Amino acid sequence: MKTLHLKVMNEKSVTEIEKAAEILKNGGLVAIPTETVYGLAASAFNEKAVENIFKAKGRPNDNPLIVHIAEINELEKIAKNITPIAKKCMDAFWPGPFTAVLPKRDVIPSSVSGGLDTVAVRLPANSVARAIIKKSGLPLAAPSANRSGSPSPSTAEHVIDDLDGRIDAIVISEKCAVGVESTVVSFAVNPPRLLRPGGITVEQLKSLIPDLVIDPAVTAEPEKGVAVASPGMKYKHYAPKAEVIMAVGSINAFCEYCNIHKDDFDFALCYDEDEVNLNLPHISLGANDNHEKQAELLFQFLRDIDKKGYKRVIVHAPLKDGVGLAVYNRLIRAAGFKVVDL
Repeated sequence: MKTLHLKVMNEKSVTEIEKAAEILKNGGLVAIPTETVYGLAASAFNEKAVENIFKAKGRPNDNPLIVHIAEINELEKIAKNITPIAKKCMDAFWPGPFTAVLPKRDVIPSSVSGGLDTVAVRLPANSVARAIIKKSGLPLAAPSANRSGSPSPSTAEHVIDDLDGRIDAIVISEKCAVGVESTVVSFAVNPPRLLRPGGITVEQLKSLIPDLVIDPAVTAEPEKGVAVASPGMKYKHYAPKAEVIMAVGSINAFCEYCNIHKDDFDFALCYDEDEVNLNLPHISLGANDNHEKQAELLFQFLRDIDKKGYKRVIVHAPLKDGVGLAVYNRLIRAAGFKVVDL
């Protein structure tokens, strides 16, 4: 398959947006930018097109997809029983990196929902994404536009590396601003439950949902055989080909461990504060408390690990406040839950 590359830097690129929308209306697959990561989009109403998403990604088909809409008034077409607290969160965080899990309407195929009776819905802030959704006239099912399990794509180049020749079109646009996938909260349970952390933090959520429950799978391996209600919960995710070990502990403890075991690792992923005392090839994700910068750089650096041919990598676990919880969540899955407690 020859993949069409469509350069769309803003919502005014009408011709390219119309081409992308036409492909989607005809049941094709288009990688589109969002403010979180690039998504691999198809009509959420077209079961065959959705099946092709799973094939292109090599994604397990019991892993739910997120449905993207362009306007909040489209929500009622695909979801029901929208609670006042869900509506309050949508008013606060949409458009933006926030996904609500809600009871689904029958128009949403089971392939989109992973066989569940719920649907995950998001209204992205990225103007190009919204223009394409609006022009297509369809809600779009769109997981991250990468091969399943590998680091998510925050640039068009990442998508080309993974999916060129496997999908109909890639929209070439700006780097994704947030860098990690959206925050996912289920409103199909009471009290609401955080299923995946992202750019909207626990602190922001709790200002509106004081009794918010954080699912144990956010920071640990989920129980075997349990159905998941959100992408990014069940399987090893976001991982380079290299073996990744995550180390949890202070700056001094991390540096001491790395220096003692420097012959066991090719490389370290660390923070600015670690660099002074670290005797191991490394790269910094930024300051220890600059979680937004960490999220922005994370997937690029995980991809670079493979490009540089490293085989065994140690990463310093971030703090779990703010967006740091999202970075921690991605790293523990990239490590396949292999953690050293320092």
